[in-house]
Amino acid sequence: MENLIKVQVEGEQTFEIAQGTPVLEFLKNYMEERQIPVVAANINNRLKDLWTPLDTPCQVSFVDLASPEGIRIYHRSVTMLLMKAITEVMPGSNAVIQHALGNGLYGEIHYDRPLRDRDITRIERQMRYIIEADEPFLHTVLNKEDAERLFTEAGQTEKIQLLKYISNEQVELYVCGGFYDFCHGPMVPGTGYLRNFRLRFYLPGFILELPRAESPTEIPPYVEHGKLANIHFEAKKWANILKVSNVVSLNDVITKGDATNLIRLIRVSEAFHEKKIAYIADEIAENIDRIRIVLIAGPSSSGKTSFAQRLSIQLQVNGIRPVAISLDDYFVDREHTPRDEKGNYDFESIHAIDIGLFNDHLIKLIQGEEIKLPYFNFKTGKREYHGERLKLGPADLLVVEGIHALNDQLTSSIPKGRKFKIYVSALTQINLDNQNRIPTADVRLLRRIVRDQRCRGRSARETIAVWPSVRRGEEKNIFPFQESADVMFNSALPYELAVLKRVVEPHLKEILPEHPEYAEAQRLLRFLSYFAPLELDDVPLNSIVREFAGGICFVGPVR
Repeated sequence: MENLIKVQVEGEQTFEIAQGTPVLEFLKNYMEERQIPVVAANINNRLKDLWTPLDTPCQVSFVDLASPEGIRIYHRSVTMLLMKAITEVMPGSNAVIQHALGNGLYGEIHYDRPLRDRDITRIERQMRYIIEADEPFLHTVLNKEDAERLFTEAGQTEKIQLLKYISNEQVELYVCGGFYDFCHGPMVPGTGYLRNFRLRFYLPGFILELPRAESPTEIPPYVEHGKLANIHFEAKKWANILKVSNVVSLNDVITKGDATNLIRLIRVSEAFHEKKIAYIADEIAENIDRIRIVLIAGPSSSGKTSFAQRLSIQLQVNGIRPVAISLDDYFVDREHTPRDEKGNYDFESIHAIDIGLFNDHLIKLIQGEEIKLPYFNFKTGKREYHGERLKLGPADLLVVEGIHALNDQLTSSIPKGRKFKIYVSALTQINLDNQNRIPTADVRLLRRIVRDQRCRGRSARETIAVWPSVRRGEEKNIFPFQESADVMFNSALPYELAVLKRVVEPHLKEILPEHPEYAEAQRLLRFLSYFAPLELDDVPLNSIVREFAGGICFVGPVR
């Protein structure tokens, strides 16, 4: 007689099933078919693939493509499928996934000749062929020696090098039709799940267009992001100059005991930031006769505050006195704040700001008039006036930082030529290996966890819990306007994850298996495990990474 176990689904129905039943079989036999495909399961808050056997009584919730976790699994699986197809169509080539671009991933294939459009057509055809075969993605565990042999046979030298930084003697991998990769999280059950993608030639590489969680069954039209693409290419060029393009090369600099190389990496990285900030300040100074306001925007934890403070110094070098006004003080009274679809106050809506008053004050300041500065009392939810006044002098320049700063609706009364817009984000320069990039959102989440704990008393669990809402706000209020910026600044540093690792890991380890945020904490810990730690003491006091890790030399707002 077979043993039975109880499985509770999403806190509601309970089923008795045979011990050892794979999640995929349980899903097919006991659950109604869903409109949006299920690609994984949370089993007692541990994210698992659908081949996982249910061996003990447990609570299960299903992960579909409409969730951030689900779409991440889909993207990871399609990427592995792509790399498998490339090795079969162009043996001996070296393919690299570089970074996100638009709704897809940009990559390059290094071969004995330039990549051509017809190569991409052949690769996509091979991907479709593998999809029709519905080859499974299977999780396996090997010892390091066997894993090294497999990667050697496949010519994946960067994965061989990464093995030496994995502390465990056992290595988790996924295999699909004889093609292996490290396990960075669950995969879909098989290639038959991966029909929704587009692959197209994009000189000198390709773009793998993918669905998004908001519309998981379709691929949105591709929108060119020329300025963002240029910043990504600049970041890769910078990484190549520093000879730090992936985790292995960074770890080698940190662990091989050559202090000269480590100091060079940090100092040149910081000097590049300073040079870019000085360039932006010079551009503003060259056009100061027309520019009256600088607008700075970027997603959460992109380093806007430190950037604004460093820009302030460079502007003063040019004889310009930056004067900051805070958008936070222009919130409408609490009872007039718009609400979201769940009935909660939507403080990230542009209509949470008194646009009329803000524009009236901008016009008066630019015309040389004096204004009474408002102060928003967050405890009472009311605007107050404390007698503070502001009038711009002839050498003064307004600086406004906020999530809506690039949205012209915020400054509708100011002519375009009088504004200078800056977009700040953290666009990661390094990858884990050729196949696995480091998402920029992960870097910003780690930054925010460290800062929230240090400055706001929030636990890592609390920060992770609100992160999906933060990301939705960014998609709505920030990213649609990024290409309207006059200039973009990449605040990421090649070495910063090695610094954040030492600070953030203890906070992530405080999240327990019974917490809903446990799976995400484990994903971040797995990702950080590849990095060698770097002491914060090695980082300059004005570095943007110190805005999050602590010890930055700037005090107070830009004034």
